[in-house]
Amino acid sequence: MFLSVPGYVRAVLEMLEHGGWQAYLVGGCVRDALLGREPNDWDVTTDALPEEIQCIFAGFPVIRTGEKHGTVTVLSEGMPVEVTTYRIDGTYTDRRHPDSVQFTRRLSDDLARRDFTVNALAYNQENGLIDYFGGQNDLKNGILRCVGEPGLRFQEDSLRILRLLRFSSQLGFQIERCTTESALRNRKFLGNISQERVRDEFVKLLCGKNAANVLREYREIIAVFVPEIRPAFGFEQHNPHHIYDVWEHTLHCISAAEPQPVVRLSMFLHDLGKPECFTLDSGGVGHFHGHPVKSALLAGKILTRLRFDRKTAETVILLVRSHSLPLLPEEHCLRRRLNQLGDENLRLLIKVQEADAKGKASSSAAYLASLEQIPALLDRMEAEGQCFSLKSLAVDGNDLLALGIPRGKEIGRILHALLSNVIDGKIPNIRSALLDTAKKLKGSGTE
Repeated sequence: MFLSVPGYVRAVLEMLEHGGWQAYLVGGCVRDALLGREPNDWDVTTDALPEEIQCIFAGFPVIRTGEKHGTVTVLSEGMPVEVTTYRIDGTYTDRRHPDSVQFTRRLSDDLARRDFTVNALAYNQENGLIDYFGGQNDLKNGILRCVGEPGLRFQEDSLRILRLLRFSSQLGFQIERCTTESALRNRKFLGNISQERVRDEFVKLLCGKNAANVLREYREIIAVFVPEIRPAFGFEQHNPHHIYDVWEHTLHCISAAEPQPVVRLSMFLHDLGKPECFTLDSGGVGHFHGHPVKSALLAGKILTRLRFDRKTAETVILLVRSHSLPLLPEEHCLRRRLNQLGDENLRLLIKVQEADAKGKASSSAAYLASLEQIPALLDRMEAEGQCFSLKSLAVDGNDLLALGIPRGKEIGRILHALLSNVIDGKIPNIRSALLDTAKKLKGSGTE
């Protein structure tokens, strides 16, 4: 077996080997290379001790941040390569990090401490693939399985439960039965993990190709850190526009959505307020008046708890609150929405509404077809420089001052009135027309 390895990584392996040490690529980079995927990073494991690694790479920039756990980052041709000494982990009191590590000279000891068989693979060009736990066979069959006893693996580091779901989502792999049962049994320990680490794994899960199936099968694990999803489980909508309950609709929307974090997060959160807003009319039809606002409030609570950055949180909350806002392929409607949302958010909202429509009954097909016309229309409107904000209005406050309009609220009132008229197509965004209208509005107190 031969894996294609970048030159800067080969240089690290060769320097260790020329020094008389064992050196192997290990973990996710081997897994991804075997799957034909481009590894995000390259990790090396060796029997050399950290101080010996630093001597070997004395001529290289070296980062020593993980030295106590045996990891040294070598910058080879400016690219980081983590080099870690073979080790045996001690107890995990905090269910996240080993209290201590013991260095070893045996590769088998190091691979035995790893989470899943597909991540417990090692490779170098001389010895080929080293596989003590059947990881290659699990890769071939699309199976995720813990190395050794699943309960021990998850109790050592509870974040592995979410990593398991994330890999299943990203790779489309099934989870072996004993591993599944143990993940569900130990899910409560996710409460010990920092919200930031939970957030990062969850976003990767949510953007995976198999996200909806993972969320469906392991919803009780997700509910440990987002309990707000539980009321959606099996909540029937009793509405002709919907063929799924609230949770199933959410999952179909996620499948239909572009795998972009803010879009997938918006679909995950967009209808969580529905159960609380549900009413049934005399004809037996369900309604959810006000659910976008309620869902946005829940989204804000969840995003804050999971420590999302401010821009992401604000964007997702806006999209959730706006997901039922009518969007029509008509210029005056789009100018109004551009004024409310801005170009970037409006284009994201189109993606959100397209995914939402795809998760509904076939009656939404007409609305979906109209949404698909909007991006090209926006492109044309922007190319024409159409006005949808005060910034692009052909007059400003100084022009109104010159008309004798007093400084202060009156200027603001008239500018907004002019913009509203331009957006609705009542007057053109031409200086002379705007000034004529401003004169009429002067002192009127109306638009």
